[in-house]
Amino acid sequence: MNVVISLLALVGGIILLSKCANVLVTGSVNLAKHFGIPPMVIGLTIVAMGTSAPEVAASIAAVFQGPLGGDIAIGNVFGSNIANLALVGGVVVLIRPLIIPTRTLRFDVVIMLAVSLVLWPILRDLNVTRLEALFLLILFLIITGWTVFSAKSTRPLDLTAPNILPPDILSHSQPLNRSVVFIIVGLIGLALGAKLAVFGAIRIGESIGMSKAVIGLSIVAIGTSLPELVTCVVAALRGHDDISVGNLVGSNIFNTLLVTGVAGVTRPFQVSPRFAGGDDYWAMVTAGFVFLALALLGRGTIGKKSGILLLVGYAGYMTYTFAQNA
Repeated sequence: MNVVISLLALVGGIILLSKCANVLVTGSVNLAKHFGIPPMVIGLTIVAMGTSAPEVAASIAAVFQGPLGGDIAIGNVFGSNIANLALVGGVVVLIRPLIIPTRTLRFDVVIMLAVSLVLWPILRDLNVTRLEALFLLILFLIITGWTVFSAKSTRPLDLTAPNILPPDILSHSQPLNRSVVFIIVGLIGLALGAKLAVFGAIRIGESIGMSKAVIGLSIVAIGTSLPELVTCVVAALRGHDDISVGNLVGSNIFNTLLVTGVAGVTRPFQVSPRFAGGDDYWAMVTAGFVFLALALLGRGTIGKKSGILLLVGYAGYMTYTFAQNA
């Protein structure tokens, strides 16, 4: 009976995270439109951070789960980053080849790899302090600011593309008071959803003998990556490669900096050696380099054979993770 309750909590929490993230984005975008914030800035900042809200909420909830809660929080970051590129990327590529713009290869993917390497000196003492977490948040703001500035100098964001903004936002603006209610409901729902998902994941994992690190790397990570999976699949079906690539690369940057930073500022936490330059850390870094290598070998296009390779690699990593269970 306890396992059934835990499973319901996990599934319900993940659904609540996904739905409330969308509600939060809807309210935030309408609020920004009300005050005249440029649509391009809305898409690159508020909407992008809103899609990473499940990871943020789940990791904050995790660090309050006791001494090993940090393993779930950082495991969620590592696991989500690996899942985004290998699992989600692999599935998307099987639907249709993924074309990656030259600018994204030269700048955004490089930034994604660079920020993953920044974590190594921070995690090597097995602690994330508030000062270190604040540094990550400042770095996140700098990169976001640079992204907005560079976007202004290239081309405006097409907000009519699928999955950038919900159809109801594009058709009409909501009243200010309704936008505020959406934001409040979204935030409350995210907090509740995160608490349910983390509770369910921990109980299920512990009932079958999984360590907290493995729980974070697998159940929580895959659960909070579902919004990216759905968004990328729909975008791929509609032929919007730029949205899929932006989602994959952008989410990894946000996970590394924003999720780790917010969790650490909320409550400093400790991690196991496996996350401080261990196998899981290098698995995350390797996934990024493999993604880049496949794109370069394909001259900007990742084909179906590469997608199969990504999925096989992810299955292999998950198998290794469960086998180690440390």
